[in-house]
Amino acid sequence: MSLNVWGYLDEYANEREELLQAVDAVFSSGRLVLGESVRGFETEFAAYHGIAHCVGLDNGTNAVQLTLESLGIGAGDEVITVANTAAPTIIAIVGSGATPVFVDVLADSCLMDTGQVESAITPRTKALLPVHLYGQCVDMAPLRGIARAHGLAIVEDCAQAHGARQHGRPAGTMSDAAAFSFYPTKVLGAYGDGGGVLTGDDAVAAKLRRLRYYGMEDEYYVVHTPAHNSRLDEVQAEILRRKLGRLDGYIADRRAVARRYEEGLRDVPGLQLPRTVPGNDHVFYVYVVRHPRRDHILAQLRRHGINLNVSYPWPVHTMTGFAHLGYRKGALPVTEALADSVFSLPMYPTLKKDDQDRVIEAVRNAAAVAL
Repeated sequence: MSLNVWGYLDEYANEREELLQAVDAVFSSGRLVLGESVRGFETEFAAYHGIAHCVGLDNGTNAVQLTLESLGIGAGDEVITVANTAAPTIIAIVGSGATPVFVDVLADSCLMDTGQVESAITPRTKALLPVHLYGQCVDMAPLRGIARAHGLAIVEDCAQAHGARQHGRPAGTMSDAAAFSFYPTKVLGAYGDGGGVLTGDDAVAAKLRRLRYYGMEDEYYVVHTPAHNSRLDEVQAEILRRKLGRLDGYIADRRAVARRYEEGLRDVPGLQLPRTVPGNDHVFYVYVVRHPRRDHILAQLRRHGINLNVSYPWPVHTMTGFAHLGYRKGALPVTEALADSVFSLPMYPTLKKDDQDRVIEAVRNAAAVAL
C-alpha cells in the first residue's frame, strides 16, 4: 500500500456523516454566501483564541495580502520576512504592492532568526511578517520590541500553526493581525480553500470585511473603495465549525505521532529530528527531519511505496518568479542548506501505528545504507 504525508481519506472516512450533515445544513439554509455559517465560524474561531475578531476569507494567501492592505501597507513599502516558507506568503506581500525583504532562519528550529531583523530595517520598512513554521511559533518577544521601537506593524503567518502556543499565548494573538489558511492539509483544514484573519483591532477588522466584499459595507452596490471578492464559502465555514470542536483532539493525536517518531528515530546516525523551542507548544503540522543524504533516503523510501514531501526544496529567494528582488544564491545560507536536507514524514491524526512503524523501519534502513 502506498503511503504519503497527508491523510485525507482516513479523516473523511472517520467524519463522513458529520461532514455531509454540514453540507446539507448549508444547502438547506437558502443562504449560500456570507450567511450564518461564516458568521458562526468567525465568532467561534475568535473565541477559541480569546480575541475580538475573526474575518473569514477565501484562502490563506489573500488572508496575508488583505491583512497588509488593511494596515495601509502597499506600494513603496517593505515587509521583512523569511524565504523558508511556502511561496504564497511572498506572493501575498508582492500582491499588496509591497516588497519582501528576507532574513535568514535558525538552523535548529528553521524559524526566523529574529537577531537579523533590526539590521534589515530601512526607512521603507512598514511591517514584520514572521512565519510560524511546521507547527511552532517564531520567538515573538524580540519582534514585538523591535516593532515598538521602530513603529512597525506585525502580521503573523499562522498557516501552519493552528492551535500552537508560545508561553501560553495562542499563535495569532501576538501581533496586529494574523493570517490563517484552512487548506485541506492544515491542522484545521476545510474540504477546499479557505482562510481567515484574527485581530483585536476593530478598525482593521472592519476594513478587512470591506476588502473581502468588493469594498462594500452593509448596502450592496455601494462601493467605498474598490477591493476584492475574497469571501469564505458557507460550506467550508460550516465544515470548519464542526471540525473546530475537534481541533484539540487533532493536536493531541499529532503529538502522539511525533512522540512515536522521536522514540523510533532518535538514535539514527545523521538524522536530525525536530526541535521544539522552549516556551513553544508544537502542533506538528508537519514532522520535518534532516539528513545530509536526503535525496538518497527519499529514493529508497519510494521503492517501498512511501512518498514523502519536502518543505521546501526551493527557497523562495532562488525562484525565477522572484528574481526581480535581487537575491542571489548564498544570500541566505541557512535557508539554502535546509532546502538540501529537510523532508517530512507522514503526519496526520489518523496515522495508524502499523503505518508509522513501517515508516520508522524504512527510514532507519535507508539511513543506514546512506551512511
